[in-house]
Amino acid sequence: MTLHDVFVALGIDPAVLAAGTAGGLLRALSRRKFKFREMVVSPICGCLAAAYLTAPAVHIVRVYNWPPLPSEPDQTANYAIAFLIGAMAMWISDIAADAIARRVWPPKRDSDEDY
Repeated sequence: MTLHDVFVALGIDPAVLAAGTAGGLLRALSRRKFKFREMVVSPICGCLAAAYLTAPAVHIVRVYNWPPLPSEPDQTANYAIAFLIGAMAMWISDIAADAIARRVWPPKRDSDEDY
């Protein structure tokens, strides 16, 4: 059994994974500062987000008909949405991680500040 067969058995389209990984890689390469951690984590995050969020995103886009998608089941729109989700996934995870970090470890105040 190949890796492709494993993904298909799990109900995940390998092309969607590739599109999400490409979006995550684009996000990692578009940063001003290259960090090794982000170069590794960003494509993985994009891959996972695209795998799980592409089908609901395509459904929502079809329900609201914005932008109008072809009526026949064309996979190109799915791959484009998967790429966009992959590119946005790391930004969303950065925002969520910062919010959690601020809540768990609030910023320290100077002791001489007046209240």
